[in-house]
Amino acid sequence: MTEQELVQRAKKGDELAFEQLVTDNEKRIYNLCCRLTGNPDDGAELAQEAFLNAWRALEKFHGESSFATWLYRLASNACIDFLRREKRRRSLSMTLSLDDEEESRQAELPDRRFAPEERLAQAEDRRAIALALESVSAEHRQVLVMREINGLSYAEIGQVLGLEEGTVKSRIARARVALRKILVKDGNFSGASSSIT
Repeated sequence: MTEQELVQRAKKGDELAFEQLVTDNEKRIYNLCCRLTGNPDDGAELAQEAFLNAWRALEKFHGESSFATWLYRLASNACIDFLRREKRRRSLSMTLSLDDEEESRQAELPDRRFAPEERLAQAEDRRAIALALESVSAEHRQVLVMREINGLSYAEIGQVLGLEEGTVKSRIARARVALRKILVKDGNFSGASSSIT
């Protein structure tokens, strides 16, 4: 059954059709929420909130974009709202629990092609980038996660955020510059490094 057929059935109250839409999109939405918040628990809660919002607003979905894109927008907005509330609630930015080595080991798939030193350097780079992502604005983090981590095209990001493609490109460029400045300032990358642009 196609996504459109599932949406039409869900709009008529078919909970199993909506359940299939959730199943088809849950990993992608959860990963987005985790990346944007930097916390698996918050990510799970916000992904659930996005699906609940989708169920409640299903009648308002008219199919101008794919259901997945619409859902991505709902999740992204829920995360941005959450991050803004958290920023107001705390003077410090949200911290990513990177000290938990056990969690890092579970998330890291061993690659036998590299020496242990290389894997350690890669892990340190990932930690540095994750921490730097926590320091950029929520809007910059949002576009970087969508583009660099989730691999969305400029057009897809534009659809999700309701922006022109040129605006998306310039926002991503500014976000990359902001991320680079943080990484260079923290001594994690040289100013000439091209690995983060």
